[in-house]
Amino acid sequence: MRVAIKGALWRIAESTFLIAGLALLDCYIWSQARVVLYQTYASREFRSELRQLPEGKAPAPSGVLPLHRGDELVGRLEIPRLGMRVMVREGDDEATLAKAVGHLPSSALPGARGNVALAGHRDTFFRPLREIRISDRIVFATLHGTFEYRVEALSIVGPGDVSVLQASAEPTLTLVTCYPFHYIGSAPQRFIVRARQTVPAMPGPATQGAALARSSPGQGWSRSPGFSASAARRRHRRS
Repeated sequence: MRVAIKGALWRIAESTFLIAGLALLDCYIWSQARVVLYQTYASREFRSELRQLPEGKAPAPSGVLPLHRGDELVGRLEIPRLGMRVMVREGDDEATLAKAVGHLPSSALPGARGNVALAGHRDTFFRPLREIRISDRIVFATLHGTFEYRVEALSIVGPGDVSVLQASAEPTLTLVTCYPFHYIGSAPQRFIVRARQTVPAMPGPATQGAALARSSPGQGWSRSPGFSASAARRRHRRS
């Protein structure tokens, strides 16, 4: 009798775990499908808006997005060497980062002087940043034009270090994601990629502050050619 009861309980437990596992798998598949669907839709919408612009004429960036809804598209970010292409939308809340890379509302916009800051999850859109290197080319296409950047510094900082988001005298791009990339749970650090705009070159002479920014990358930064995320990790451990 006891053996029969124990066997029945095991069968019930197995069925319960199987159903729970299938439910979790279904949630994961659906969440990934939502990401793919949004990225596909946003990419098509972006290309459609680009086609509607007069040929060779893009509106000049004003530095402020005319935001009227939470899912305002900012543009498309690409890192050709990594094969990375992702749509960027305004906002840094969890709903935004679940399906796109987010542009921090307090930061500059592409084409304007200042620091353009983008955030993304390390296990989805910004996962390829594991392999990023100094001098890698980054392309940010927007309705105001296409802007190219070159990676000039990589760093690992604490989650409370907001200095990487400070305004800059030159047009720069900062990518922020959690670190380590393979960490399970809430990651204790942040991986930072800093790039400088190269195309189109901003008009006018560089300011004294810009020259100082170029000569002083900051503690913990590396600007050596070929420097990668793994090298940044080794340097951080030694510091």
